[in-house]
Amino acid sequence: MLLTPRTEAQRPVPGAPRPRPRTRRRLKAPALFALALSSCLLAASAPAEPLGVGDRLFPHLGNPGYDVASYDLSFTYAGTNTKPLKAVTTINAWATTDLERFNLDFAHGKVESVEVDGEPASFRSAGEDLVVTPEESLPEGSWMQVTVRHTSDPKYGESRDGGWVRTADGLAMANQADAAHVVFPCNDHPSDKAMFTIRVTAPNGYTAVANGLRTDVDRAGKATTWTYRTRHPMATELAQVSIGRSTVLHRTGPHDLPVRDVVPAKDREQLEPWLKKTPGQIAWMERKVGRYPFETYGLLMAEAATGFELETQTLSLFEKELFTESAFPKWYIESIMVHELAHQWFGDSVSPRTWSDLWLSEGHATWYEALYAAEKAGRPMEARMKAAYAASDRWRVAGGPPAAPKAGPPGKKNSIFRPNVYDGAALVLYALRQEIGAPAFERLERAWVSRHQDGAATTADFVALAEEISGRHLDGFLHAWLYGKKTPPMPGQPEWKSVDPDKAPAKNAAAKKATAKKSTVKKATAKNATAKKSTVKHATVKKASVKKSTVKNATAK
Repeated sequence: MLLTPRTEAQRPVPGAPRPRPRTRRRLKAPALFALALSSCLLAASAPAEPLGVGDRLFPHLGNPGYDVASYDLSFTYAGTNTKPLKAVTTINAWATTDLERFNLDFAHGKVESVEVDGEPASFRSAGEDLVVTPEESLPEGSWMQVTVRHTSDPKYGESRDGGWVRTADGLAMANQADAAHVVFPCNDHPSDKAMFTIRVTAPNGYTAVANGLRTDVDRAGKATTWTYRTRHPMATELAQVSIGRSTVLHRTGPHDLPVRDVVPAKDREQLEPWLKKTPGQIAWMERKVGRYPFETYGLLMAEAATGFELETQTLSLFEKELFTESAFPKWYIESIMVHELAHQWFGDSVSPRTWSDLWLSEGHATWYEALYAAEKAGRPMEARMKAAYAASDRWRVAGGPPAAPKAGPPGKKNSIFRPNVYDGAALVLYALRQEIGAPAFERLERAWVSRHQDGAATTADFVALAEEISGRHLDGFLHAWLYGKKTPPMPGQPEWKSVDPDKAPAKNAAAKKATAKKSTVKKATAKNATAKKSTVKHATVKKASVKKSTVKNATAK
């Protein structure tokens, strides 16, 4: 994990002796008992306000006062999706300020116990936070290990955006943007990345796969424990655990990169033609922006109606039926594969510092998705960008400018994933390339993923690097494109017009009617229309309330 700007304190080495504290106040037993009692009363009546790191879109997400270096997650799956998993989360972190207590993001699961450095700690709930009070206060710069024994309930994902995904034969995860903390206690914000070790114990006959590389398989009696470790820091929203009656397929990518795909065992033959495209797609991306940034890659084919695809680090989550439904054109499916692959550079290796910087992730993934479709399938980039330009003012009214997206309503947090941060953000990149020229733009892209690898970066960082690479003053130009209520003129394309959203209600209604008709025809030809939740999603690519691949390709068709 990289040192964040929150502190300049030197990082202790994991496992090294803790620096001698300037002050460590041990709470006496009566005080601990009183605190625990009052905490229970508070949790039952009026929880304290969660802290948060001040993210504009998710004010209560994340926590100040410490930086996480690593997570060790252990899940025990009973073979059913109706029972909570038993779990143990161990967090290694260092204090960035003096701490008498600290918060972890955690909701819905039941906490059995909390230990700090091996000693019992008191805890209580505060909204979607777990407030921990250690037996001894923690001075700035000190190392701490927090162990939480808890449950993790897959049923919770039915009632909110993200968390566990219940598949036909097990579970997967979809934690973006703010749902990792309904699975495990954490500092649930992309600005605080950490290393991960993930252990999953499941009944024999199940296969577990997680982020990173497998380091151990331990078969004991009727259960098997699988262990995976990442070699690069990862944001909590990118954590992935797959548990199912799956087959893991192995192949080799560029420079001997291990590629492993997780598929339902019964669908192996049908999915293999798609999976073998991945090494070539990785090579294509490497020619554009440089070497793949992680230790492995692969696709997780989930038999579940998620309504989206997700770039979980080293193991992207896909709906299986995207590949098995004949309604979807080959070029479209391949471009979606590249979209999630591009996220491994843009969004995973270089994470958004805040959720307002989301456009840097989705805009770039959409850009390379469209570029791949242009080069491999003859789908003109300019035509797609012109269509996006025509819709851009409407997108800005509905969802805000690309770098200042509107917050979602309560219970609809993932509605920040609107067209303005997909094609609307790719349009910003197109305008920038028009302004500084293709050679400078390509140097900028490579420099961006190289300079900020394994870290988190902001919109201001991107603007500064664009100015450095191009030798141009671009602050005013990019500010208008990123924050303006109206779409600026497109360099080199004076004839392009953005439709005024206040003057085209009839046209919009007609477009919706035509789209609905098109969707009906496509659904009728699908093999399993009643089970097909994502046919509408991928056929119309107009569902702005659903994140990821569902909207980002609205203009591609």
